[in-house]
Amino acid sequence: MNERVALITGGARGIGRGIALNLAANDWKVAICYRTSQLEAQDVVRTIEKKGGKALAIQCDVSDPAAATQLVQQVECIWGRIDALINGAGPYHRVPLFEETVEGWTEMFNNNLHPIFYLAKAVAPGMKARKSGRIISFSMANADKMEAQPHVTAHYIAKAGVLILTRTLAKILALDGITVNAVSPGFIDSGSAPPGELDGIAKKIPAGYIGEVEDTVQAVRYFLSDEARYVTGANLHVSGGWGV
Repeated sequence: MNERVALITGGARGIGRGIALNLAANDWKVAICYRTSQLEAQDVVRTIEKKGGKALAIQCDVSDPAAATQLVQQVECIWGRIDALINGAGPYHRVPLFEETVEGWTEMFNNNLHPIFYLAKAVAPGMKARKSGRIISFSMANADKMEAQPHVTAHYIAKAGVLILTRTLAKILALDGITVNAVSPGFIDSGSAPPGELDGIAKKIPAGYIGEVEDTVQAVRYFLSDEARYVTGANLHVSGGWGV
């Protein structure tokens, strides 16, 4: 497919940045959106353009349904299409459940789950018209186990919701040639973890080490590949066995 276009939320930093740089190096046009990381987003665009790729960065709060829809429309207006939607934005915080605030609780759903619905609804018409498209969202490696999570409760519930939404979207969009899948990382050294959080974690991972951004990038590349054309509704763990 020529002139493939990817829209990546959270593409300014960490895993999203890694995906953006990899796709651009493989002849994708890349649109990243950011909420506050303007300098990092501009750096991604400069890095891609220096290597001859095409990229743009758009400030957008995708927790706002109108803004999310406008983001999709803006990318489609500039480049004519969106072939892949990669939902990479997903902040979290660690706090005991009964110390959580209403605002903090709501934030986890507004930023981890709801935007996937808003953006999928906005990109679906164009993908349906072309009978082709890929939607990839990020959950977490143990979200499918429905375990108690006293310190990341809202975030965990939202990530479990991502899996349900992924399977639902996969089912209703399959006839239109659109695949919808989830990537569920474990502990990845992406630069997003608070200082000290990854210390000592490796010994709890069956593989014995913490994953790299490239590990998640390759999972995304698989779901975007022609080899995965018949794979939809899947949840791919990228965790070295943690959370299994």
